[in-house]
Amino acid sequence: MGDHITVRFDDNLAYVELNRPGKHNGLTLEMLEDLVIAAQKINDHKASRAVIISGNGPSFSSGLDIAAATRNPVAIVKEFLPRPLRGTNTFQEACWAWRRLDVPVIAAIHGRCFGGGLQIALAADFRIATPTAEFSVMEAAHGLVPDMTGPATLSQLIGIDQALLLTMTAEQIDTDYALRIGLITDVADDPVKAARALADRIATRDRNAVAAAKHLFNRSWQRDSRATFAAERWAQLPLLLRKAMGSSD
Repeated sequence: MGDHITVRFDDNLAYVELNRPGKHNGLTLEMLEDLVIAAQKINDHKASRAVIISGNGPSFSSGLDIAAATRNPVAIVKEFLPRPLRGTNTFQEACWAWRRLDVPVIAAIHGRCFGGGLQIALAADFRIATPTAEFSVMEAAHGLVPDMTGPATLSQLIGIDQALLLTMTAEQIDTDYALRIGLITDVADDPVKAARALADRIATRDRNAVAAAKHLFNRSWQRDSRATFAAERWAQLPLLLRKAMGSSD
C-alpha cells in the first residue's frame, strides 16, 4: 500500500485514514486501489469488530483528483473495467468493499466530503459528521455522474427527488441539511470519538448476529446493486469519452 491510505489496528477496532492532507485527501487511482487492499486486510484481521474511516488534515475528502487521475488515460480505462466475479470496477470497489465486510463501518467526517469522498462515506454503514462539515455530489460540476456506487447507496438513504436534486445541482449542503434528509447518521464535535463509542455499543452484541444483520439489510434494501453498478458505468462512459475528445456540448 502507498502512503496516502493508512490502516492500523487498536484492540478490536480498525482505523482507515485517507492521508493526503495537502490536497484535502483528493483521491488518486492509487488511493482507490489501496482502499480495496485495505478492506481486504481488515477482512483478514478477524479480531476487528468495527472499522472507522476518517481523513487526515482539513477534510475527509474533496473527491477524485481529476487532474492527477487523467494524467494516465490508459490507467483510467483499466480501472474502469469491472471485475467479472464482483461486478465492480476499482472506482466502485473502493466504496463497496466496505459493504462486503462482516463488521460495521463508520465514516467520521469533517471538512469537505465531496464527490468520490462522499461516495466512500455513503458506502459506510454509519456516518458521523462535525457540525461544520460540507457535502456535495460534485460530479455534475465536471460534466459527469456519480459512478462509485453512489446511486446504490443514495437510493437506500434518501428519496429520489433529493438524490436527483443533489446530483443535478452539485450544490454543497451543510451538516444540518444532510442530517435532515438522512444523508448522515449523527453529528458530533469529535466524530472519531463518537464513532468509537458507537463501535463499542455494537461490539457488546454477538458478532455473528451483527454480520448477519448487515448482510441481510444490504441484500434486501437494494435488491440488485450489481445491475446498478453496470448502469453507472454505461451512464458515465459516454460522458468520459466526450471529455476525452474535448467536447463540452
